[in-house]
Amino acid sequence: MLEFLGPMAVDGRLPRWTDWWDEADIAPMFSDPMMRQTVIEEQPTLPLSYYEQHIPVPDGWDDHPCSYLLFGLPYDDLAAEARARGWRVAHLPGAHLHQIVDPAGSARHLVELATTS
Repeated sequence: MLEFLGPMAVDGRLPRWTDWWDEADIAPMFSDPMMRQTVIEEQPTLPLSYYEQHIPVPDGWDDHPCSYLLFGLPYDDLAAEARARGWRVAHLPGAHLHQIVDPAGSARHLVELATTS
């Protein structure tokens, strides 16, 4: 991802993530123009160094109950990895950012995942 992001950085800072992609890729994520504008306005501009960090991951970090809410492609592999770890996985059909399309459904699934043993 650094090869993709590096040329976008200006003075070490990246543009908002919605500016990383072509309009044809971003537009379908937002059916509501007001929601799109809200998301755009709330985005931080991050330093490129944010993506250059290596975060230490302690052994056993995932031995606690964990869950994964899958909306759809391209995250099927991550859901499979979560299942392999023994995590609870729920599927709410949708696309990237589905939580802003269906906040109630997303919340319902998250609560169910958090309260189901």
